[in-house]
Amino acid sequence: MVLFDLPTETKKDRKIYSDFRKALLKRGFVMFQFSIYLRYCSSVENMNAHILYVKRKMPSKGHIGILMLTDKQFGDMELLYCRKPVSRNVPSYQLELF
Repeated sequence: MVLFDLPTETKKDRKIYSDFRKALLKRGFVMFQFSIYLRYCSSVENMNAHILYVKRKMPSKGHIGILMLTDKQFGDMELLYCRKPVSRNVPSYQLELF
């Protein structure tokens, strides 16, 4: 999970923000909420490769956080909308092998 807060005050800042967001999408991340993007990683090695990618793409201004969650931790997340619990509609990214 990549969480970020980048400045958007100037046209140049907005371009940098947009380029960073597009780089995440190109790498297979999906938007969970504004400035929060998720990507399933099948192994620690795969996760470390994506962390290095995010670090290389990190703009000179702003803040970025990277949070690693297990499948169980992510699955135990409770999402609330309008004060009512609803079922989670986040697509699963784990592949099943037959």
